[in-house]
Amino acid sequence: MSMILSASVVRVRDGLPLSASTDYEQSTGMQECRKYFKMLSKKLSQLPDRCTLKTGQYNINFISSLGVSYMMLCTENYPSVLAFCFLDELQKEFITTYNMMKTNTAIRPYCFIEFDNFIQRTKQRYNNTRSVSTKMNLADMQTEIKLRPPYQISVSELGSPNGFAHVSVGEYKGTGKISAAPHQHLEPVTLPGIVSFVLSLLCGALNLIRGFHAIESLLQNEGEDFSYVIAFFLGTAACLYQCYLFVYYTGWRNAKSFLTFGLICLCNMYLYELRNLWQLFFHVTVGAFSTLQIRLRQPQGKSPDYNV
Repeated sequence: MSMILSASVVRVRDGLPLSASTDYEQSTGMQECRKYFKMLSKKLSQLPDRCTLKTGQYNINFISSLGVSYMMLCTENYPSVLAFCFLDELQKEFITTYNMMKTNTAIRPYCFIEFDNFIQRTKQRYNNTRSVSTKMNLADMQTEIKLRPPYQISVSELGSPNGFAHVSVGEYKGTGKISAAPHQHLEPVTLPGIVSFVLSLLCGALNLIRGFHAIESLLQNEGEDFSYVIAFFLGTAACLYQCYLFVYYTGWRNAKSFLTFGLICLCNMYLYELRNLWQLFFHVTVGAFSTLQIRLRQPQGKSPDYNV
């Protein structure tokens, strides 16, 4: 018998489950599919916005929009058009009921568990295919699926249920594989991020100006210490590199930001005699604030290319 078995709502950026249907099926196949649900939740930011995973006698379908993914488990013979119509209906209701601020700031799993009532009612209606076919027009969804078919995820791409991946993730280009290229786009810039970027540029400019003044002083007085010049220019380079890490994605990005902050602290410790406590506090605080913003601005999933 073809039917929808379960559904869940998951936040894309971290896989946090926001709501799910209450299911009592405890078969071996269902337990294995729940493991695939968890594995998919962790990879949503790397996947296209409409996908299907075939796991033997069951299919897992999901769509993602506005940072939230809507997932469902159905039998392998359940019509694909009905499956994605079901997910689309969940999406419209969830967006209408909850604003993005609530979903973005949620910290507890299943904090919107009351949405299960709507999931259960919709699931029962879609499992009665006769009533569904008379109440809704499937032509639009059929056309959309033909023009933009869901990406077929293979079990080997995703990994095994026990957590050991079979193959590395390749580049997704329409009929290719999932995208995990190192040159990823970062999440949109926030106001605190812009402030940290401007302050880092200001600190770099102040260090640069003081460095040139130190060179002039060194040329006029032979007894001046050249190491102060080096400390000022190193501080400038560290501030500018923090700006670069905030704007662009690189490997080991968080580790680099902490090392750069450490360099800023060392430079200011060495320049203790040339700066007052307020100046030292300002430079170190800006460095710490910029490091935090680099840490908070994470890579986002690559936009899907369906080649249509």
